[in-house]
Amino acid sequence: MSARKGGARAAGRDVAQRRRVEHRMYHVGKDGWLFLTGGSNSVTDQYVRVKEIGFLMRKWRGLILARSRRCRAAGARYIHLVVPEKLSVYDHKLDGLALDARCSPARRLGALLRWSWTGRRAWIDLVGAMRARRDERDLFHRTDTHWNIHGCLLAYRAICRACGAAPRTDFLDRPLTEFRAVLDIGAKLDEPPTEAVQLYDLLRDAARVRVGPLLAACEASGRLGELHVGAHAVFANAASGADPRTVVLFGDSCANFTPYLLTAMLAETFREVHFIWSSSLDWGYIERVRPALVVFEVVERFLPRVPEDDFDVAAYEAEKLEALGLAA
Repeated sequence: MSARKGGARAAGRDVAQRRRVEHRMYHVGKDGWLFLTGGSNSVTDQYVRVKEIGFLMRKWRGLILARSRRCRAAGARYIHLVVPEKLSVYDHKLDGLALDARCSPARRLGALLRWSWTGRRAWIDLVGAMRARRDERDLFHRTDTHWNIHGCLLAYRAICRACGAAPRTDFLDRPLTEFRAVLDIGAKLDEPPTEAVQLYDLLRDAARVRVGPLLAACEASGRLGELHVGAHAVFANAASGADPRTVVLFGDSCANFTPYLLTAMLAETFREVHFIWSSSLDWGYIERVRPALVVFEVVERFLPRVPEDDFDVAAYEAEKLEALGLAA
């Protein structure tokens, strides 16, 4: 066999292996719905009644109760929401994937929290709310893991109900940009489908008034794609109708620092909103800002990682700037 033919066959085997790995990462459901099933979080493995998942959900319950008590002692209200996986909401679209959505980690955590007043007060049940509304309109992108504007709005309204804030009702009247794109899960298919994307520019009364040095450096250098944990921004809203309370929001890409998602919705509602991209709370930051509300948002597939709540956003930013070669 020639070296050229041997190399071609090896390359073909590599491509076939990569496709098998990618196929285990997603599932093609009905009506164009794509579901994340594998990856580093082994998503479908979380939908099994095993002791390990139960143990982790009990750890989360203890953490949420401890967070609630510490926030209350500091004069703040703690609100906890888990953004469901599409597997937990759209199980009727799975088409052949054997999975029991009743074993959803978020469902199991919510059931544990219902046993205490403190837990019920902190918990926002998005799984139940989204399953009840799933057939009215899409709440997630069909070919991506993220929620769309309608799923985000549902969560935003639930937060407002929980803390007694008046929700804004005009977000869908804000400036809209529409386009088609290949999204995250869709990009893994041999023939990637495009999907319609709607981006509403939600910031009108609020403005971003401060950013952390990590976000500022990544924006200036065009490296926002490398930025996740440690992104930090502050928004202020001087409108007369804004709720006078200050919010510190710990979240991820479903909240974000952009003008399109949950952070922006809360910034348009409250006098001041601090966003920190982290699943671990920075208690020093909370003590300095002294917010009335601490809101925590996390995606369901990350629940197996129970944080230590020892985050220091300023120290992390300095370390990350050094690692990216962006330190002054």
